[in-house]
Amino acid sequence: MNEEKIISNTIAFVKEALKNAEGGHDWFHVERVFKNAILISKEEKANVFVISLAALLHDIADPKFHNGNETIGPKKARDFLISENVPKEIGKHVVNIIKHISFKNTFDKKGKEFTSKELEIVQDADRLDAIGAIGIARCFNYGGFKNRPLYDPEIVPNLNMTKEEYKNSSAPTINHFYEKLLLLKDQMNTETGKRIALERHKFMEKYLEQFYNEWNGVK
Repeated sequence: MNEEKIISNTIAFVKEALKNAEGGHDWFHVERVFKNAILISKEEKANVFVISLAALLHDIADPKFHNGNETIGPKKARDFLISENVPKEIGKHVVNIIKHISFKNTFDKKGKEFTSKELEIVQDADRLDAIGAIGIARCFNYGGFKNRPLYDPEIVPNLNMTKEEYKNSSAPTINHFYEKLLLLKDQMNTETGKRIALERHKFMEKYLEQFYNEWNGVK
């Protein structure tokens, strides 16, 4: 098995599949997650090949752009990995990571159906791209894509959402900071992820302070 060739083919496959994707979930998002995952894996004992494939394929068909269907992404990834003759156990591991990486799965209180060090690393890498300067940009980009208001003081964040409420929310973009982004710092799995997340979290807090000052006409 030529791992380098498979990674190269995976990059080409993802670039083509996401060439018309929304800006916060396009190839460049995937590339950043891939780089974050490699960075984190340098300090963790894990299978870098599995991590690379999972990071590259994790958003191959994001459910939010497929009417909430959570089966399309794992199937597309599985079919691609089979076409590349990736060993069955590696392919199964990658697909399981894709199935379980999403933040919305944290609303399921039944416990983890699947866990691995590789999942923890890719999940941290994905969550890092949801916070900090790029996380803010992605948040507002998606809010604009969905034609959501920036902020409405009369619509308070819902901190007790179910998974379905989270998936179907149409709340103002600022609410998403409280319903997801500001929660991620404390949900990181790895020490590297926690360290990077802390700095990005502080940046978001500073941004929100400035946002409210400007909104309220405060110098």
